[in-house]
Amino acid sequence: MMRMVLGLSRLAQLVFVALATLSLAQKTDSAKLPRPQMDGGRPLMQVLKDRKSTRSFSEKPIAAQVLSNLLWAAFGVNRPELGKRTAPSAMDSQEIDIYVAKEDGVFLYEAKGHALLPILKEDIRTKIGGPEFVKKAPVSLIFVADYAKMKKAKEDQKPFYSAIDAGCVSQNVYLFCASENLGTVVHDGCDKRNLPRLMGLRPDQKIILGQCVGYPE
Repeated sequence: MMRMVLGLSRLAQLVFVALATLSLAQKTDSAKLPRPQMDGGRPLMQVLKDRKSTRSFSEKPIAAQVLSNLLWAAFGVNRPELGKRTAPSAMDSQEIDIYVAKEDGVFLYEAKGHALLPILKEDIRTKIGGPEFVKKAPVSLIFVADYAKMKKAKEDQKPFYSAIDAGCVSQNVYLFCASENLGTVVHDGCDKRNLPRLMGLRPDQKIILGQCVGYPE
């Protein structure tokens, strides 16, 4: 009997260690992005002059620092003491989540910690849907509205407000890309039937649009 108790105790210890290891692995999977560089870029009027849509992309990868700067410009925290962001949102809902699809998987941009949270270890760029260039661009951003965060908005207002908010984030991406000689274009070709299931989205999370980013071919 004593031997059985000791065996169960040993088994419990092994289970505890395994769970602790798994928990630690999940935490360390979160990839902290390099600190965004906020002292670069070109004058705004020049950037506006050069802003355009690009539909032909090189397969050249985007460096971690450039991706960091891009995501911060898109919808990062620019006033940490207030939790405010680089793009406006209706009623300060901050409901737009940016999912980043790359060759090494799909990640969720976590603005508060300026990190990428792993969602899938699969390259889904060929499954996003839309024009052929979506499959080739090294980075595809998928803007998802989390209706659960829009607590002050009426149900019939949520699609309208979230579309406007996604547009504001998208324009930030356009301006950053114009400043950094990157190409970008928005598209409404996301497979809204199968992609939410693939990404593990809830019913109250809605894909608004996609945006490709890469170096022009």
